[in-house]
Amino acid sequence: MANETVKIPQATAKRLPLYYRFLKNLHSSGKQRVSSAELSEAVKVDSATIRRDFSYFGALGKKGYGYNVNYLLSFFRKTLDQDELTKVALIGVGNLGTAFLHYNFLKNNNTKIEVAFDVDEGKVGKTIGEVPIFHMDDMDKQIVAADIQVAILTVPAPVAQPITDRLVQANVKGILNFTPARLNVPAAIRVHHIDLAVELQSLVYFLKHYPTETEE
Repeated sequence: MANETVKIPQATAKRLPLYYRFLKNLHSSGKQRVSSAELSEAVKVDSATIRRDFSYFGALGKKGYGYNVNYLLSFFRKTLDQDELTKVALIGVGNLGTAFLHYNFLKNNNTKIEVAFDVDEGKVGKTIGEVPIFHMDDMDKQIVAADIQVAILTVPAPVAQPITDRLVQANVKGILNFTPARLNVPAAIRVHHIDLAVELQSLVYFLKHYPTETEE
């Protein structure tokens, strides 16, 4: 992040892109000022948490006035390095991978899938969503040549670890893992696991055992 001297909690860091997305929408609608209560209602985070999150960065707003939308948008753009393009590699062009290629983070101007890789000869050499698909055999050299540091992993679980080992050797620093496999990586590599089956099971469990206030 741009603010190297600011050490903020990881929970706060994860909410920053959410705030940034809402602020972009506000800016597009022409709104100049927003309160923590309005932010709270929009992003579904309580206003006390929002004020605490913002406090890590100093005085971003004024009591009784709220927050200046243009200032906040500019501040978070720099904080989240939105002025720099982050190139991403997609590993595995199955159903989920193909959906990612069609979407390609169109609303996030700083993030773009540059290349994709698969073992299916029927897909290699083609493009999906203007993203070229290469064979897995060429993954290492292509990632190094393009200086890609982030990868999305949508491959079968049994091959996730060996592919991850190759990504580490190719100097990838961050992996978004959509496989059920729990990956072993060096301490310097960050992995975010997104297991859709686990999230769904968790949702069902909470529905049964933690009823909402309206149900109570």
